[in-house]
Amino acid sequence: MKNYAHWINGQWTEPASQEWIETSDPFDGKVWAKIPKGCATDANRAVAAAKNALHSGEWATLSATARGKILRRIGDLLSEPAVAQRLAELESRDNGKLLAEMQGQLKYLPEHWYYFAGLADKVEGTIPPIDKADMLALTYREPVGVVVALTAWNSPLMFFALKCAPALAAGCTVVLKPSEFASVSSLEFAALTREAGLPPGVINVVTGFGHEVGTPLVEHSDVAKVTFTGSDTTGAKVYAAAAKTVKRVSMELGGKSPNIVFEDADLDSAIIGAVSGIFGAAGQMCTAGSRLLVQNTIRESFTQRLIDLAKALKLGDPKQAETNIGPIATRPQFDKVLRYIALAKSEGARCVLGGEAATGDDLGCGQFVKPTIFTDVTPDMRIAQEEVFGPVLSIMGFDTEEEAIRLGNDVVYGLAAGIWTRDIGRAIRLSKSIKAGMVWVNTYRAYSFLVPVGGMKQSGLGRESGIEAIHDYLETKSVMIATDSSAPINPFVQR
Repeated sequence: MKNYAHWINGQWTEPASQEWIETSDPFDGKVWAKIPKGCATDANRAVAAAKNALHSGEWATLSATARGKILRRIGDLLSEPAVAQRLAELESRDNGKLLAEMQGQLKYLPEHWYYFAGLADKVEGTIPPIDKADMLALTYREPVGVVVALTAWNSPLMFFALKCAPALAAGCTVVLKPSEFASVSSLEFAALTREAGLPPGVINVVTGFGHEVGTPLVEHSDVAKVTFTGSDTTGAKVYAAAAKTVKRVSMELGGKSPNIVFEDADLDSAIIGAVSGIFGAAGQMCTAGSRLLVQNTIRESFTQRLIDLAKALKLGDPKQAETNIGPIATRPQFDKVLRYIALAKSEGARCVLGGEAATGDDLGCGQFVKPTIFTDVTPDMRIAQEEVFGPVLSIMGFDTEEEAIRLGNDVVYGLAAGIWTRDIGRAIRLSKSIKAGMVWVNTYRAYSFLVPVGGMKQSGLGRESGIEAIHDYLETKSVMIATDSSAPINPFVQR
C-alpha cells in the first residue's frame, strides 16, 4: 500500500487535510493505493507554484528551443521500456484498462511529446501590412498563462499528454487535477518530468474530489485557462464556473457516435470496426461507436455476424493477454451502465446479446457487464440519445444515404463518426454532412498526434493534437510602433 502526496512545485507535498482517498483495483476490488484528499489550500499552493514558475522561475527565462528540448527528454523517458511498462501497469490497475492496450498506448505516447517539442520554437508572430506610413505593426504569440487541466479516469496518461504537451510548448504552466478514480499514473508521471529537467512548478498535480479541489482551481483568479475532459454534464458546470472570470476554456465532452455501414462496404472490416468501436475499453470511450446504423438490405445478416463475433469476446483480468474486455472502471459507472440497460428494455428495445452483469470465479469482484446489443431501437429512445459509456450497442436501420445522414446527426453530440462504404463519392459526401469533429472512413478509433481531435455541438470546444492544439494555449498581442518621431501627435485625433 502506497500513500501518495500531491506533486507541487517539483516535490511531493502532503495534503493540507492530512486525509487520503482509497484507490481500488476495478478487477479484484482490493485497495492498493491512497491518493491525497485535496482542498482549496492545496489548490492555492499549486496555482501559486505555477504562477511563480510562469513569471519568475527558470521556465520564464527559457527560450522556446530550450523548452522543446525538455519536452523531448520527457518523450525519451517515456520511451524507456521499464518506465513504459511500469506506467502501463499502474494505469491498468487504476482503471481496469487492458494491459495490452496500455502497453500499445505507452509506445505511442512519446510521439505526442516529440511533436510538441519540435513545435515549441515554430510559433511565430507576424508583421501585418498597415495603412499608416509612419508605423510598424507586429503581432506576438504569448502563453495564455496558468492552465488548469481536469482529466477523466478512462485514459489519464493520454489526457496528460494531450493537454500538457501543447501547453508547455506554448510556454504555459499547468495544474492538473486527475479524476479521483484514477490518479496514480498522473502522479507518477509528473514526478518523472523532474528527471527530464522540467523546472519546479511548471507541472503540478493535485488530487481529490471535484467540489473540494477542482472547483477552487477553476475559480482561482490566477488561472487563465481551463481544459477539461469528461461528461457534458460536468463540463457545463466547469464552463459556467470558468465564465465567472472569463477564463479561456477548451472541452472534450461526451459522444453518441454513429457508425454507419452501407451495403457496399467491406463487411468483414466493418464487423471488426463495429466491435472494436463499442466493446474496446469496455465501451468506456467518448468516441465509442455506440449507435450502429446499418443499411436495411444487410441489417439482419450483419447483426447476426456481429452477435457471433461479440459472443467470442473474453471477459477477464485486464492484465492477461487473452482478455478482450476488462471491468467497468468504477462502481458508480457499473451501476449506471446497468440502469441504462434496464431503461432500454423498458422502452421497448430488443436485447439480442448480453443485457446483464457478468459473474464468475475468473471475474474478480464482478464489476463486469456482458457485451450488450440492442435492436429495434428508435431514435427517440434514451438509449439512442444519451451516452452510456459502457459495452452497450444500439442498432438502427436505414434505407437511403439521406436517412443515414439524418439519423447520424439526430443527437446533441458531435464528437466522432464512422462511415463504411466502397463508394468514394458517398464517403466524401457523408464526411462533409455528418456533424462530428472526427470522421473515420473504413476504419474506427484511428488516431494520430498530427491530427486535431475535438467535438462539435455539445461534444466540446477546441481541439487537441496537431498544430491547432497549441493555439488553444496562446494569445495574440498586437504592437504598433511609430517610426517617425517627428510626426506631430494630436491627442484628440485617432491616428
